[in-house]
Amino acid sequence: MTVESTHSAAEGHRFGALKPLAASRAEAITCFPFGEPVPATHGVDAPGVPVGMAAPRLSRVVRRTLASAGLSDVVDKVLEGERLTESDGMRLMESPHVSAVGALANLVRERLHGDITFFNRNLHINATNVCEASCIFCSFARRMPDAGDAYTMSIEEAVGRVEALSGTFMTEVHIVNGLHPGLPFAYYTDLLQAIKNERPDLHIKGFTAVEIDYYAKKFDMSYAEIITAFRDAGQDSMPGGGAEIFAHRARKKLCNDKVDTEGWIEVHRTAHRLGMRSNATMLFGSIETLEERVDHMLRLRELQDETGGFQTFIPLRFHNEGNRLAKLRSPSDVDSLRTMAVSRLMLDNFPHIKAYWVMLGVQLAQVCLDFGCSDIDGTVREERIYHMAGAKTPQQLTRNELVALIRRAGRIPVERDTLYSIAAEA
Repeated sequence: MTVESTHSAAEGHRFGALKPLAASRAEAITCFPFGEPVPATHGVDAPGVPVGMAAPRLSRVVRRTLASAGLSDVVDKVLEGERLTESDGMRLMESPHVSAVGALANLVRERLHGDITFFNRNLHINATNVCEASCIFCSFARRMPDAGDAYTMSIEEAVGRVEALSGTFMTEVHIVNGLHPGLPFAYYTDLLQAIKNERPDLHIKGFTAVEIDYYAKKFDMSYAEIITAFRDAGQDSMPGGGAEIFAHRARKKLCNDKVDTEGWIEVHRTAHRLGMRSNATMLFGSIETLEERVDHMLRLRELQDETGGFQTFIPLRFHNEGNRLAKLRSPSDVDSLRTMAVSRLMLDNFPHIKAYWVMLGVQLAQVCLDFGCSDIDGTVREERIYHMAGAKTPQQLTRNELVALIRRAGRIPVERDTLYSIAAEA
């Protein structure tokens, strides 16, 4: 099975090679466009809509509902492609008409991608859960290496996870670890090199901004030096974890002893400058306010204006088991759908919003495909971080299961690689 780009060679890769920092939003969007033509799913063309796709429309019922909520001006902005403000975001967050807000987000989603929903075949490796940080929402970390359920894989054990799938088609390995105080820098570069040696075809998406910041401080290196060393060893892109919530009030309570907001942003800015794509996340449903969620989105939107290096935004649903926030309720399905929809409407320069089925559950992830999401993640295999926090989802889904759940949601499944080139169309 071969990976094919959605464009011709003349058009270049879907998100082309990253360039130096753009001087303006317009330049950033030109350098890193999104919503380009994809395989036709409809038969009618319209201005501003990818070739081969029908222009999505809002029903009269949705229009009336949003008008009755005083959101007609927001609807007009979305229809005209005008950027929403912080105030607009708050009004959408506070609207009781979540289904109507979802329909508006779905209009944007279908304007960009039609009915297509992306997924990939990937493998997660969490090489150690030993971690110096004391995030109060985390159920994965163990502070001491000799704790009963603390673990650290040897290089051979970690690579063994990849080797065991040597006869399996997949395109990505996703690596996220705890902040282990006793591991040398060579452990991480050796891990990357060993995985690349075992499977040169695999794209390694590894090491969050939290990890990069920790290594920079521990080994007295700059962000650029860390990222360059990892890239030379085999890292291809960065995941978006560790963003949690950017607002100082909430972040200070949730995770006061790991990278701060400015550091997280600077790590990703540096990665983008060095030509490395990354994702972005937001942990929602714990102690943050709706205002702080919108603020988080706006800070990401600002960095994306500057660099254009983000591929997808992943709202991560808080789980309350096995951590110090066990007395809090996890967010409701309605709150999750609202957050997905508002994310799609506010992050106008992000190609994708991802419904991470591992945290949401399969059925809710399916519904999210009508609330602005165009990606559902992948096969995953042996995910630990969220299952230790109480996620009841399976450890993995097969390709056929992913295809089926996307089709049952009324969408068209398209298998991608990490950089959103098409690997196989189901």
